[in-house]
Amino acid sequence: MQHFATEAETIFYKKPQPFTKWETPDILSYALGATLYMPASMPNIVSMIQSKKYKELTSLVIDLEDAVGDTELGDCEAKLIGDISELYALYHQKQLLLQELPLLFIRVRHVEQFSYLTSRLGKKQEILTGYVFPKFTATQGARYFGLLEKTILENDLTLYGMPILESSEVLYKESRIEALLDIKSILLQYKERVLNIRIGATDFCGIYGIRRRMDSTIYDISVIRDCIADIVNILGREEDGFVISGPVWEYFSNQRVLKPALRMTPFSEKGALDTRKALLDDCLDGLMKEVLMDKQNGIVGKTIIHPSHIRVVHALYAISYEEYLDALSIVENNDGRKGVMKSHYANKMNEIKPHMRWAQRILKQAHVYGVYHESVDFASLLLNSELGGRIYATTNE
Repeated sequence: MQHFATEAETIFYKKPQPFTKWETPDILSYALGATLYMPASMPNIVSMIQSKKYKELTSLVIDLEDAVGDTELGDCEAKLIGDISELYALYHQKQLLLQELPLLFIRVRHVEQFSYLTSRLGKKQEILTGYVFPKFTATQGARYFGLLEKTILENDLTLYGMPILESSEVLYKESRIEALLDIKSILLQYKERVLNIRIGATDFCGIYGIRRRMDSTIYDISVIRDCIADIVNILGREEDGFVISGPVWEYFSNQRVLKPALRMTPFSEKGALDTRKALLDDCLDGLMKEVLMDKQNGIVGKTIIHPSHIRVVHALYAISYEEYLDALSIVENNDGRKGVMKSHYANKMNEIKPHMRWAQRILKQAHVYGVYHESVDFASLLLNSELGGRIYATTNE
């Protein structure tokens, strides 16, 4: 896999680097990017992956939880086992190459189902990057990661777990801190198996009967914003090294009430107003605003439900030339001789100790998403392709 693998040389000062599931976890956790959720009931999952239908898809979750109805669960389990078996056969016949396989995860419904699937799939789990554990609590989490460790050892595999924080005990203020501390204790115990911590904002909103509009972000819902702040506070600390991923963006078409959140200037300067219009037509300006808010709050990556979101998210995670120079300068001057210096563009202060972790994160993102040329930004990248649902089939085809 490689983000923007076919882009013109004129876009990137530093090209995105390829990666597979065997990349080191500290890089892989940043590489997930826009993670597409797909119901296990979806027909033609194998052919979709083999044909590279969504060319920029780099991480995929096959969902057996909320995306699957209770009455179809048994059929979906059988179908998933068949799909993974077929992909495994293609992989071993070299009809599907490792570098062409997206980071592939299964979201299970509960611990018992997870145990059943791992026992049925065995060595075939070699093609998986891991599992997603929903409604994660300390008690269930210990069982999930214990079973994950068992299947790794029994089958000699490389697999990761991604817990989703979405239960009421995490959301409710009176139980939140204790619940998060208990969860943190489990995650630290299995730290090398934790690829990403995900936030289940849809479930959180559902607890209060709330749904965000397409012209707002999850940070506009105060009760959810408050919870996200505590999740980042407790699980996003430097000494722990966990990467927290942003909640799902669920819109790909709707009617607008408020003004668009996307400025005209970045597009008009490049003669790309049609690109801006396409983004607005597909309701992607709200997604862009929320991704920027995620980044500002130390969150990396995004859960998505429509392939039209992939390029938009990845374009915003590519690093600007200015950010890259700042980060490089901070890291390279970390020799004890300076404490602070003027940035390359002479528009800000770079303080080595406080900005060090930021700089390290920027360089990891630069490795997987690339660095734009000095005069290039996300608008230039989006201009390079058609946008929205017009070039992608919906995931319900």
